[in-house]
Amino acid sequence: MRSIFADLHIHIGRTEQEQAVKISGSSSLTFHNIAHEASARKGIEMIGIIDCHSPSVQQEIIGYLESGDMQEIPGGGIRYQDTTIILGSEIEVRDPGLKAAHLLTYFPDLATMQHFTAWMRQHLKNIELSSQRIYVTAARLQEEVLSRGGIMIPAHIFTPHKGLYGACTNHMSQLLDPNGIAAVELGLSADSTMAGYISELDSYTFLTNSDAHSLAKIGREYNEIAMKEPSFSELRLALQRHDGRGVVGNYGLNPRLGKYHRTYCGNCQSILDDPDWSVEKCTDCGSRKIIRGVMDRIMEIRDRPESYAPLYRPEYHYQVPLEFLPGLGPKKLELLLDHFGTEMNVLHRVSGDELTRVVGEELAEYIVQARAGKLEVNAGGGGTYGKIQKSMKDT
Repeated sequence: MRSIFADLHIHIGRTEQEQAVKISGSSSLTFHNIAHEASARKGIEMIGIIDCHSPSVQQEIIGYLESGDMQEIPGGGIRYQDTTIILGSEIEVRDPGLKAAHLLTYFPDLATMQHFTAWMRQHLKNIELSSQRIYVTAARLQEEVLSRGGIMIPAHIFTPHKGLYGACTNHMSQLLDPNGIAAVELGLSADSTMAGYISELDSYTFLTNSDAHSLAKIGREYNEIAMKEPSFSELRLALQRHDGRGVVGNYGLNPRLGKYHRTYCGNCQSILDDPDWSVEKCTDCGSRKIIRGVMDRIMEIRDRPESYAPLYRPEYHYQVPLEFLPGLGPKKLELLLDHFGTEMNVLHRVSGDELTRVVGEELAEYIVQARAGKLEVNAGGGGTYGKIQKSMKDT
């Protein structure tokens, strides 16, 4: 058994022929660029690229398989250098009487993904684009995914922007068969402790993924997973916590850094960072034009007074991405990568003394404090990220 780092939610912005895929994604987010960034710069051994249902993307994948630059591997997945790519798709569902929610689906190989695309084409307006509304029920979509040997994972479940709990329903069973869910993705504004207030989540593996819309955002949240080798079949077994496999560490933003952590006033742009979870109007201007924050939503629908963690639940590490650190711009990042190879090396393996010799004591201390989850954070909300305070507490 070995431990690998995995980020299973990365978007494609454009194809190499400039075909739009994720409208809000960077044009540099092509299939090949994502694979190279993850392997060469980030040091992430498994990635999920979740716009692989697009026929234009599939043609690029075929090209890389035929050239030998990438290879499909036994057990499922596509190998590029030191990274395994899991082919996925993010799909929007909206059942009658409910608001929209996003679901992640993953398949073992390109042929299965192409078969799924052929079915989806009958129920989507534009098969080329990411995160499109599918005009079938969530349960029907789930059946189609599972019948093809796929995996289904609800995406960013607590966010007010199309999260299952955050925007759609109070109970997963109202939308999906709970037994057909492989795991749940917490999203950038939540952590394991927050999710522990909801009892129906006790049996699920939690995932922390980046939902990257640019190359730099790959790995801003990620998972450490124990498996025999990085492949689709091993990922499935790990999500089931089978025979020693499983997620052994969640590395995510401090939820206060997330864009939707606390309730936000759309009138005066205030972030309502106070203990009143049930606030119905802005405490600054009195407006009722508010966007319910993730923490506030969880407190609203929780069914237990205290958070609970099953014995198998791994530690949640507050991992601050390098790009969030004050004073760490592109030149300093390149300096770190030139010396230490990948961001995972910088975040996990390089000593504080080694960091100091390369980027100086102050920045090295920020990185060390970030590893320990000790940086002070101002809360985010309403689509605006939180911020790291520039002065650090003595520890």
